[in-house]
Amino acid sequence: MSLRATRIGEQMKKELSDIIGRKLKDPRIGFVTVTDVRVTGDLQQAKVYISVLGDEEQRQNTLKGLAKAKGFIRSEIGQRIRLRKTPEIYFEIDESIDYGNRIESLIREISQENNDEK
Repeated sequence: MSLRATRIGEQMKKELSDIIGRKLKDPRIGFVTVTDVRVTGDLQQAKVYISVLGDEEQRQNTLKGLAKAKGFIRSEIGQRIRLRKTPEIYFEIDESIDYGNRIESLIREISQENNDEK
């Protein structure tokens, strides 16, 4: 990934957090954190990784709400970031946070078992 794509991804991450947090009124969209934005080298596509507070149903509803608002979000990004063409946006749930939490809880369990054995 080029330096420019990385820089634009960082800028998009900041703007997307603001847009999703303040501008969207869709009740399906829960508490969303934009964890990462990866922009392709040609700046045509941006994959937006999000984490959503809640269960699987809440995640799916949030993805549906964001998909519905994609046009609005893209036009907002276009106004805020000066680019010839605003990248196509794709939303994806960031599984790495759940994965990290799972590992942390397993380590805690093992540590607890070791302490119990002593």
